[in-house]
Amino acid sequence: MRPLGTAAVLIVSLASVACVEGFINEVEPVTLPEVSERARALHESALVADLHADSLLFRRDLTKRVSRGHVDVPRLREGGVGLQVLGVVTRVYAGTNLDRNEASGFDLVTLLGCVSLRRACFGGAFERVEEQAGLLAKNVARDGDLLWIRTKADLATLRERRAANANVVGVSLGIEGAHALEGDPANLEQAFALGVRMIGLAHFFDNAYAGSAHGVEKGGLSRVGRRTLARMEQLGITVDLAHSSPTAIDETLATVSKPVVVSHGGVKGTCDNLRTLSDDHVRAIAAGGGVIGIGYWEAAICGTKPEHWARAVRHVADLVGDEHVGLGSDYDGATTVGFDTSQLAALTQALLDAGFEENAIRRILGGNVLRVLAQTLP
Repeated sequence: MRPLGTAAVLIVSLASVACVEGFINEVEPVTLPEVSERARALHESALVADLHADSLLFRRDLTKRVSRGHVDVPRLREGGVGLQVLGVVTRVYAGTNLDRNEASGFDLVTLLGCVSLRRACFGGAFERVEEQAGLLAKNVARDGDLLWIRTKADLATLRERRAANANVVGVSLGIEGAHALEGDPANLEQAFALGVRMIGLAHFFDNAYAGSAHGVEKGGLSRVGRRTLARMEQLGITVDLAHSSPTAIDETLATVSKPVVVSHGGVKGTCDNLRTLSDDHVRAIAAGGGVIGIGYWEAAICGTKPEHWARAVRHVADLVGDEHVGLGSDYDGATTVGFDTSQLAALTQALLDAGFEENAIRRILGGNVLRVLAQTLP
C-alpha cells in the first residue's frame, strides 16, 4: 500500500473521529411533547444550566453547528442554554460497564487520540486535561459571546450579560475522575489554574482517590482523596459525586463543608441500577444543600423521553424539594438520547405536564445549579 500523504492522513483521521462520534452519541427518534407557548416563554425566561457534557473529547469546533453528537454552541443557543459544564474524560477502557471494571486494559481515549493525531495518543491523563482545557480556550476565543465561568464574579457577569443578550452562553470546565491528577498535588493546582472548577473523584473504575460505583472494590476515600477534597474546597472547585461508590459518597458527605453536585445520573426510585442514587443518598446530598443533575439516557432514567426525565425529577422533588434537582445531560458521553440540546424546551413542557409550578421549573432548569456554584466558586 502506498503511504498516505500528511493531508490524506488528516482527512482520514478526522473522518474516523466523526464516524465514531456519530455512532456512539446518537439521538434516537422518540415522540416529544408539543411545546406550548406558555412552556416556550417559560423556558426563555429561565437561565438553563446543564451540569455535564463530554463534547470536548471529540475535538470539534464547538462554535460551529454539526449534524452529529448532541452539543455545539449554536444548538446550545437554540435550546436556551445559559450555562454548560463541559467534562474532561481521560481514561475509558474497552469493555467498560456499569457493574465491575478493572483500572486497566485497552484505553479507548488513547485510540481516539491516535486516529485524530492528538497528544491523547501518547500523553498521560493530566496531559489530556491540559489539551481539552486548551480546546475550550480556543472555542471561547472564537466566540465573543462565550464566557468561561471561573469565579463568582464571572457568574454575576453571566447573569447581567445574558439579561441583555440571549446569545451569551457560559461554559465551565470539569474533570471526570481524579485519576487524571495522577496522584500529584501540583496537578490539582495546575488544573485550577487551567480553569477547572468541578471534579468528580471517580469515573468508571476505582482509583487512588476514591472507589467507583462501577469498580472492583467499590471502596471509600483514600488519604489522598480526603486531602484532595479539602484542597478543592479551599480553591473553589465543586465536588462532583457522579460515578462515586456508595461508600465514597457517604465519606465525602461526611468530609465536605460546602454543597456538592451529582453532575449526571439518576435515582433508584425510578430507575434502579448501579448508576443511580438511593433515596438515602438523595436526602443526604440535599441536606448539605447539593443538587442532583438528572440525565437523559436509558441507564439514568429507564427511558429517553422528556416524560421519563420529568418522572425522575418529580421523585427527587417529592423526596427533598425541587431546590435539589437539575439538568445533567451527559450529552456526547457515549449516550443515546431522545433529544439534543437544541430541543430542551421539551423538558420545560414535560415539567409543566408533571404539575410543577413556574418558579419551581426555573429552579430546576438552572436556578439550583447557579445557587450551588455561587456558594462553591472562588
